[in-house]
Amino acid sequence: MRPASLRWRLMLAGGVAVLVVLALSALGLTVLFDRHAERVAVADLKARATALAAMAEPRGDAPPRLGPPPRDPLYERPFSGHYWQISLGDALARSRSLWDAALPLADDPPPPGRWRIGSADGPRGQRLLLAETSLLVGGGAQPVTMHIAVAEDRAELAAARQSFLGDLVPFLALLGGLLVATFAAQAGIGLRPLARIGARVDSLAQGLRPRIGGDLPAEVMPLAGQIDRLLDDRDRELARARHRAGDLAHGFKTPLQALLGDAAQLRDRGQAGIAAEIEAVVLTMRRHVDRELARARIQSDRGHAACHPAEVLSRLVRVLRRMPEGARLDWRLDAPAGLKARIDADDLTEALGALMENAMRHAATRVEARLHAEAGRVLVAIRDDGPGVPDTALGGLQDRGVRLDEGGDGQGIGLAITAEIVEAAGGRLRLENAGPGLRAIMALPRAG
Repeated sequence: MRPASLRWRLMLAGGVAVLVVLALSALGLTVLFDRHAERVAVADLKARATALAAMAEPRGDAPPRLGPPPRDPLYERPFSGHYWQISLGDALARSRSLWDAALPLADDPPPPGRWRIGSADGPRGQRLLLAETSLLVGGGAQPVTMHIAVAEDRAELAAARQSFLGDLVPFLALLGGLLVATFAAQAGIGLRPLARIGARVDSLAQGLRPRIGGDLPAEVMPLAGQIDRLLDDRDRELARARHRAGDLAHGFKTPLQALLGDAAQLRDRGQAGIAAEIEAVVLTMRRHVDRELARARIQSDRGHAACHPAEVLSRLVRVLRRMPEGARLDWRLDAPAGLKARIDADDLTEALGALMENAMRHAATRVEARLHAEAGRVLVAIRDDGPGVPDTALGGLQDRGVRLDEGGDGQGIGLAITAEIVEAAGGRLRLENAGPGLRAIMALPRAG
């Protein structure tokens, strides 16, 4: 996946968003767990403190005293992390777990019936969760205040949080993976219209559809509409340019024909040198005019045209056989029906006509025309059994004005026009020596 692609950017942004959300979720859930765990621990401490309040033994008018504590293994083991401390008047009692230490309590206990929750340092540096309350014990006018303090090591809360995180992190990782996969699917669905536009652009290039069309989501319609408008403008410009070129070429043909007439009159008057120079210039200009006429005839919508090359070949062979030069030759045609090429029929007729006329002029006894499909292309091969051309001259045969047969009446633009028509249709023309003869291979995009 390319870093510059929209999919990659969306996936990167989604992945970062998922990580941030999951991290914040883990932090929030941990804070909530800590608060819940502390509330549970405080509730347990309050229940133990209430149980310890039963140690107070009222004695009528005498001051109350502390009775034996309830037995609890948590408070029997020294430094177990669970401690209590009770004061009743001048009497003081502590859990066995405190050993010879005492809880660091404030001098003033909380009001009777109220609770004070906080933290304190316990024996051996333990950090304790401390719950304190006070009660009034005894009858008479002077009840005695009973101060109860119960503590628990916060390390147990930290261990519970660590265990909670151990269970939470794998769950969040799985949830993150599912969210990223869901986001990837969502991005794929959201970007699917762009992929449809890409497919339709490919169809435009292959000539399978004239325009992108309007059956797309509203968000991508401005892009599709702009592309279609650009294509409309291009076709109009091509049509205007083709018409201007055709008008210009036709406008030159009449003056050029008049110049040839003047050259003939000069030759009749004995001025053959001047006549030959004029005719040479006129023929050069005619080559350019004919070339522009041929270029103007190439269809501007050639990307959407299609024809059957077998029909074009068959029609050309019938015409060429009736010509004096063609009647002496053996024409061999191997063109299976059904193959369809993406090129206008008139353009293909002109291009193949130039190739087959060239083969007819140079053939000794035979001209072959073969048609077959290969890798999404339609290949048309025209071969004669003539002398061929030097290998060093093959590369320049498609250049304008190149003529190897100076004695003929050709203008040296047939192969150039053919190559231009083939390239305009998205194909390629290749010339090679066939030993004997010359083979011209026309590769055209296959239609349908």
